[in-house]
Amino acid sequence: MCGIFGYTGSQTAEPLLIKGLRALEYRGYDSAGIFVPGYGVVKAVGPIDNLATKITEPIEGSAGIAHTRWATHGAPTEKNAHPHSDATENIFVVHNGIIENFRDIKEELEMGGITFVSETDSEVLTKLIGSLYKDSLLDALREALKRVRGTYGIAAIDANNPDDIVVARLGSPIVIGISSDGNFVTSDASAVLEYTKDVIYLDDGEMAVISKDAYSITTLEGQHKDKRPEKIPWEADAIQKGGYEHFLLKEIMEIPETIQSTIRGRLQTNVGKAKLGGLESVKDTLVALRRLAVVGCGSATYAGEVGKYMLEEYANLPVDVELASEFRYREVASNGGTALLAVTQSGETADTLASLRKGKEGDMLTLGMVNAVGSTIARESDAGIYNHAGPEISVASTKAFVSQVSAFILLTLFLGRERGLAVRTGTEIANALEKAPSDIRKILVQGDAIHAIAKKYAHYRDFMYIGRGYHAPIAYEASLKLKEVTYIHAEAYAGGELKHGPIAMLDENFPVVAFVPEDEVFEKMVSNIEEVRARNVPVLAVTTEGTEGVEKIADDVIYIPKAHKIVQPMLSVIPMQLFAYFVGIEKGLNVDRPRNLAKSVTVE
Repeated sequence: MCGIFGYTGSQTAEPLLIKGLRALEYRGYDSAGIFVPGYGVVKAVGPIDNLATKITEPIEGSAGIAHTRWATHGAPTEKNAHPHSDATENIFVVHNGIIENFRDIKEELEMGGITFVSETDSEVLTKLIGSLYKDSLLDALREALKRVRGTYGIAAIDANNPDDIVVARLGSPIVIGISSDGNFVTSDASAVLEYTKDVIYLDDGEMAVISKDAYSITTLEGQHKDKRPEKIPWEADAIQKGGYEHFLLKEIMEIPETIQSTIRGRLQTNVGKAKLGGLESVKDTLVALRRLAVVGCGSATYAGEVGKYMLEEYANLPVDVELASEFRYREVASNGGTALLAVTQSGETADTLASLRKGKEGDMLTLGMVNAVGSTIARESDAGIYNHAGPEISVASTKAFVSQVSAFILLTLFLGRERGLAVRTGTEIANALEKAPSDIRKILVQGDAIHAIAKKYAHYRDFMYIGRGYHAPIAYEASLKLKEVTYIHAEAYAGGELKHGPIAMLDENFPVVAFVPEDEVFEKMVSNIEEVRARNVPVLAVTTEGTEGVEKIADDVIYIPKAHKIVQPMLSVIPMQLFAYFVGIEKGLNVDRPRNLAKSVTVE
């Protein structure tokens, strides 16, 4: 949450800062601001466009810091927007994270005569740094951070030394970008892709001083660290809209290529196996596992739920899927035969990271399934799987979710073939996964028809999604997409749970979306539809091509290709991603930037 961007070099900083904020806007868009030494601060509430409009004259200066905010402490106002200044207005700071003991520090500073203008913990941190400043911003920041509890990603500038940016990280990402025209700091490597692919990821407890042609990294204790740049694996055009009106639609349309990227070089179709290089070092331990604990938040949790069905059925591996926000706080019994798999697109999700660390404390083998190379969870896991989905800019996850499901299929083959899965079954699954991109393209060409259905349903206030088996988690994921993108109240249940309470809510104004592929629970799902139709409830069904009878009991039907049941959920979710997108368009909403949400949840 929140986005940090900074630059120091030979170019004029202000245009780069605004452009960097636009690239980071998906991380927070309640308010934004920039600071350029020699000019000062400009802030605005709302999207980056509002900030850009306030800059009515050229701002000279070749260094600066910038921030786009997702509000935690204090409402979205100009006073609460970053950058914040110290009491002398010489030190300016942008901060991601939460300072837990800010109230105690604030009281102490107020007793010393320091006043505050905002409601934020970030201003308290800034004033603390200023109160400790003597002749070195690095030293003052180091001393301040020894006094705070919480998480932070920080970029700071001293107006007396305007060409240097001082940064620090604990629990909130900081990335240094190295280029021939100067150096950058950002909270997400994708924001510097246009300028450089050479980046350095700070680890927790590290600080750095960045100048236009150098950088120096130390620990919080002052120990020097020798870190060399890594290459970002993505191209700059991956974070552009590419002719689409919204990133959300672009990313849905990219799903076939995303699956291909996820499985490329990993799928051994002829023998029904998967090769996962990131897991080879712990393969023997994985094959001998007695249980796997999958932790994630939001869509990642639902991908894990689909993975649970796969791994239990085809790899004979018991799986628990838990919300990371709950797992991290409860007592976990470790029997020595359990591994923990953290699923997260960003690799920085605070609760998921805390769960990973809890697993380590319990002597669990820790695994990561992440999309962001160089992210904290990628670095702290014992082993893992990269999704290779490319950047996902829209806040609502679409292609990353499908990539995670694809990766679970690979993991199922990887473990299943070692734990008794027959070659024939493995090859059937592998062939179905290989065919999935072409099957999904057949769904994507139905965009106009799905848009027409979306127009029909856009006026409803409530929805319920139902599915069984592999499609129960897909019902939850589809419901989440509608909530995120359209702000419509949406529930999701396993079909068999309808009679245990939820059906009481249903009437002619509460449509049901039913996943009804032709599988072993098809007749049960048909019965569920009959139950809601008896109460005059509108029904939108997603079923497989060639399935008969669904059109007689549903008001609207979307047909998708029939695939192996382990692959079918990936196909079934696509029309519902498009449905949510088009409903959002019909309601005139910003589908890329849903209110109150941010892409990467790095605060607890």
